[in-house]
Formats: sequence, C-alpha cells, structure tokens
Amino acid sequence: MFVCLCLSGMNAAVRATVRVGLYTGAKVYFVHEGYQGLVDGGDNIKLATWESVSMMLQLGGTVIGSARCMDFRAREGRMKAALNLVKLGITNLCVIGGDGSLTGANQFRTEWSTLLVDLVKAGKISNDEAKTSSHLNIVGMVGSIDNDFCGTDMTIGTDSALHRIIEVVDAITTTAQSHQRTFILEVMGRHCGYLALVTALACGADWVFIPEMPPDEGWEGHLCRRLADQRARGCRLNVIIVAEGAMGRDGKPIGSEDIKKLVEKNLGFDTRTTVLGHVQRGGTPSAFDRILGSRMGVEAVMALLEATPETPACVVSLSGNQAVRLPLMESYFYHSNNVFTVTEMTHSDVTSLFLLALSRSFENNWNTYKMLAHINPPDTKSNINVAIVNVGAPCAGMNAAVRSAVRIGIIQGHNMLAVHDGFEGLAHGNIEPITWTGVSGWTGKGGSELGTKRYYIISLLLLSLYCQSRLSPLLLSPPQAFMGGLELVTAREKYEELCIPMVVIPATVSNNVPGSDFSIGADTALNTITSTCDRIKQSAAGTKRRVFIIETMGGYCGYLATMAGLAAGADAAYIYEDKFGIRDLEMNVEHLVQKMKTDVKRGLILRNEKCNANYTTDFIFALYSEEGKGVFDCRKNILGHMQQVC
Repeated sequence: MFVCLCLSGMNAAVRATVRVGLYTGAKVYFVHEGYQGLVDGGDNIKLATWESVSMMLQLGGTVIGSARCMDFRAREGRMKAALNLVKLGITNLCVIGGDGSLTGANQFRTEWSTLLVDLVKAGKISNDEAKTSSHLNIVGMVGSIDNDFCGTDMTIGTDSALHRIIEVVDAITTTAQSHQRTFILEVMGRHCGYLALVTALACGADWVFIPEMPPDEGWEGHLCRRLADQRARGCRLNVIIVAEGAMGRDGKPIGSEDIKKLVEKNLGFDTRTTVLGHVQRGGTPSAFDRILGSRMGVEAVMALLEATPETPACVVSLSGNQAVRLPLMESYFYHSNNVFTVTEMTHSDVTSLFLLALSRSFENNWNTYKMLAHINPPDTKSNINVAIVNVGAPCAGMNAAVRSAVRIGIIQGHNMLAVHDGFEGLAHGNIEPITWTGVSGWTGKGGSELGTKRYYIISLLLLSLYCQSRLSPLLLSPPQAFMGGLELVTAREKYEELCIPMVVIPATVSNNVPGSDFSIGADTALNTITSTCDRIKQSAAGTKRRVFIIETMGGYCGYLATMAGLAAGADAAYIYEDKFGIRDLEMNVEHLVQKMKTDVKRGLILRNEKCNANYTTDFIFALYSEEGKGVFDCRKNILGHMQQVC
C-alpha cells in the first residue's frame, strides 16, 4: 500500500486498509514516499502493525509520506519496483492518489508479466519467485481536493478543503463587513470548479467564476451592476469566488487580479484579493473525510482479497453514499477526455459537456446558486402565503435553509412569512413578512435566527390556524416538526383550514427523521464531537493509562455516536440500536486492559445518551473505574448542547 498525494483524510484510508488487512490475516506493508519508495525499496517498504496506525486519524497529509517520482515513469524504474515487491512477496497494491498516480499503477500492472520476464533473464529473481508473483492486483482510491474524478460523487480530501476555505471566508467577511470592502478569493480546483461553486453556495457569494460555466459576453458590466445593486440594498461587503481554472468564452483565463482592476476602475470599491493556495490541502481532516477514507479503505481491501488474475484494476468510488468499485481505466479515460476537451474549447458547448460529465449534484448546485445569488422579481405576484417555522432544538444549517426557502419563494412571487419561536409563535400570531435582504448573511450563522421552541399543545395551534386562515403552505423544520406535522395532517378531517400543503425539512443533529438519509445539522454536530474527541485523546495520550467515556446526543438514534466513533477512532460506541449487556461491558474492559500493555496507553468510549436506561454514563464510568483499578483510570465527559451549534 502506498500514497501518492498529500491530502487531509488519507491517513484514515491508510489506517482502515492496514487494520482490515490485518483482520483478514494478510500482511500489510507501508511504502513510504510514494512511487519513489517503491523504486528505492529498502527501509521505504516496512511491515505495518495494528499499533503503527494509532493516533493518525486527526493528522493531515499522510504519515507514510508522498513524493513525485520521475524514476517510475521509466521502465527501468518500474523494473526496480517490481523487484522490490517480488522479493517481499507482495502481489497486491492499494494506491491512494489522483489520476496520474492511478494511471501509473495501472501501467505497472499491465507490464507486470513482462517485467518479471526481464527480471528472470537478468538473474535477479528465480523462476519460482516469478511463478509465485505471477500477477499483480491493483485497487485505487481517489484522493483529490478538486473532486474532479469521473465516477465518484466525492473524493478524499475535498470536504476538508471546503472546511479550510469556509473558515477563511468567515474570517474575511468580518473585515469586509467592517470596512465595506469587496473581497475576491481564488481557490484551487485545476479544471474543475467544484470547490469554487460549493464555496459560493455556502457563503452566499455575489459572483462565482468556474471553468465549467464561462460567463456570457459582457459579463464585466453585469458583474459591476450586481455589485452596485447589492451595495444599494444596504450590503456592506461583496464576495467574489474565482476558481483557478476560470476562463471566458474566448478561452482566456480570468484571474483574481483582473477582476480586482475591473471593480476598482468601474465602481471605485475598496477591493482586496486573497489566493488561498496550499492552505486548502492541509489541516485537520473533517469527520466526513475520515469516514469516507475509512469506508474506502475497507472496500479496497475486500476488492484485493476477491480479485483474480482476470479482474481488471478498479477504483473505489462513492455513488449515492455507497462505496462501489469501478474499472480504473474507464473512469480515467472519461475524466481525461473531458479535461482535454474543455481546455481546447472556446464556445458555449463547454457548458453542456461538463453538465453531462459531472454528477447531477454539480448541476443542482449550479442552478441553486444562480437562483439564490441575485434577486429576479417575477412579473406577477401569486396569492400564496408561505409560513416558515423552526421547530424543536436548534441546529447548524437552519438559517441557510430559511434563507434558501425565502429567496426561492420570493422568486416564485409568493408572500413569504417568518414565524418566530416555533409552533408557540405560530399559535400566538408572532408572524411577520420576510424580505430578500432580511436573510442576507444567514448562511454562516449557527442556531436559529427565527427562534425555535420544542413541542407545543396542538389544540392551541389549530385554533390559531383557524383564526389566521390567510396562511397557506406551511414549511416546518424538525426535529419535533415531523410529529407535529403528522398531527396537523391527521387533524385535517376536523379542520378544513389545515387542508394546505405542508413540507418538513429534516433539521436535527440526531439525524433520525424517517425517510431522510441526512439531516441538516448532523454534519456540523459530528465535526464538533470529532474535534472534541481529538482533544480528549490528546489529553489521554499525554496522561497515559487513561480512558475517557464521552456521552453524545442523538436521542434513541446512534448515528452521532457511531459516526464519531469511526471518525475519532474510539474503542467502542454504545448505541440503542445495538443491544449490549454487562458481558459486553466486561469484554470491553478486558480489551482496554490488554491495550494498556501496548504502546497505545489510552482509551476512548462513546455512549449515545439513550442507548440504555440502566447502563448510564455514570454506571459505565463506575464499572470501568472499578474493573480497571491499578491498570488505568477513567474520566467522563457529557458534551451536551455544544453539539447543536457551530
């Protein structure tokens, strides 16, 4: 196994590959410094152990190193690499990298038999060694912050890069707000505008330049008019996102400095540019990247174990939240052909080409951004009133959902109404119109700007709706909204005023709304738990022989505890869905006792808040403290409401 790029999230893939490989009884080797280590051999190829991949999930980059290698491009270099593998009996390679790294691996596999023949002729290996290593299996995992590899919805490192970018945007907007400035941010992506587009969508940028969608002719005037219009509406700042591969329809690059000169010349705005550069490639991996890397690592090992001499090289991809295997070269050719084509095209066909080549989510993101970025008043107004209600506990992302709903409703000509303080506010008539500018800057705010309350007596709400029959569609945001919505639908038989459209948007850190795979707020809560666990593990590693028991939210749903356990590298996660008893607790204590005899002298246990009515956090803490006496000490932490906000 070796890594050919240095990105956040790769260590999770390395860890998963090593541990699943060891679990299945295979020998797993680290190849340090990428292809260069494969060519040089010696100490660059080392046997991996279970403990050697501990305490690496939270580290950015890759602990086994990465390097560009010119030697591997020559046949002589590949022959040296083959010799090193044959001598160690390695016939399976797991490669984590971009398109170039994966293509090199496939070429290595294609030449494998001829390389062995040459090595036998040169007397460097015996016929028996050549027979034992007669074929080479290859599996790849895509690591790229550009998210530009065809066939996968998300690549390892992309989500962490987005975290870095959004952190910078949040920091810059405070300065821009204070000084009424225009900021132009240039982000990475090569020929793919994914990072720029999603960043623009997440921060509510005024304009975005991406290579897939070259701006129309005369965009300079359109851009200046939009920025001026935003200032006229009371906005104190403007944000423009530029992908490094952005270009016009004439094929000429569009750079951040060019845009700055345009804005300063035509509008006279105080304008600054920021080129983020390699800050996007490093830093602590996000929870999503850790989980993605772990899942892909597991699937990669299974693909290698199931491979036969006739099995083509494959790449592990993500499709619809499922890890799938795709033929490596088919995916690469589709990717490379599209990149080559776009660099040569200078007309509008580039738009349709990329929308066909990229995932449907990219097209949805682009269409959503266009609708939300700038107000386009409808010719006629509708007579539909839409009330937006936040119900239940607050969570990160609620405000972004409200902003999106308000602006889409205004574009459609509807009357948008904001209901403050949840169902209680609706019952008491705490309702007011909300405008386009009223939700400006909401995307990055945590909690609930409208205010939210937990469940409310439904009879009072029904009476309120009866008295305020001017309300038509009702937009609800969970957690408790789901049950409240069901009650409102059930009450339609008695109250005809409730025969109106109702929509529930899942928004809960627990991620437990039926019919939804992913709820608003769950990812932010997961990142909060994961980063907290990282700090706690660091404390435990420094103290030595210490076990921490962490209680997470989630109600009766074990999503947060399970995913955080995977992302933070916990020793156990107790959840409601997976029943456990005293014997299971005893086995985990015995595991920790044995673990304290190794070099990894710390433990991390996660417990969902309602996993068991009797085996509470206090009970588990007392049990671990007593049974581990003399071997390790124990501490407990209840994370609480810090999980609900960003």
